[in-house]
Amino acid sequence: MDESRNTGVVDPEIEALHRALRGRSLVLIGMMGSGKSTVGRRLATRLNLNFVDADHEIERAAGMTIPDIFASQGEAQFRDGERRVVGRLLGEGPQVLATGGGAYMNAETRAHIAEAGISIWLKADFDVLFRRVRKRPGRPLLHTTDPEGTLRRLIDERYPTYAEADITVVSRDAPHEAIVEEIVEAVRRYLNVSKVDLAR
Repeated sequence: MDESRNTGVVDPEIEALHRALRGRSLVLIGMMGSGKSTVGRRLATRLNLNFVDADHEIERAAGMTIPDIFASQGEAQFRDGERRVVGRLLGEGPQVLATGGGAYMNAETRAHIAEAGISIWLKADFDVLFRRVRKRPGRPLLHTTDPEGTLRRLIDERYPTYAEADITVVSRDAPHEAIVEEIVEAVRRYLNVSKVDLAR
């Protein structure tokens, strides 16, 4: 588990948000390349919460990398393991939990997130995503003869479901800290944590 946690003095805003969360996790969803892990770590530090990357936990549980799981067991087996791991992690909140791009597509996982978390979609357009993911290896779903077409298809398939998330924040070419502050403000509004609460 990633211990990206700020252990300094907690300010009134953070205390108010923690109270309002009531043990629920902030669950980041979105496509590969949307910034779930990078932004998630900074968000966890900002809110004095632990950060957990579900993909890393899946790899730890399986004893192999995600590309190796895809290659040796297939996507269906990976998705089943992903569902179990995310379900377990949701019982360990509050935390910032980054999920894989396909996790939210599973109805059971969506239900678990709705019960034990607040879903936050980091929404990015095609150009931003493709520019980011083509720089990095290890994306099994893009190991095709037409990765651009594959990414467009995944966007078409997944975005209507991602749109069910509690909160949507646009992931774009902006400083990570700016995205984090937008998420914090969106969470504050979602939880009805007013400026009066922050002053208490």
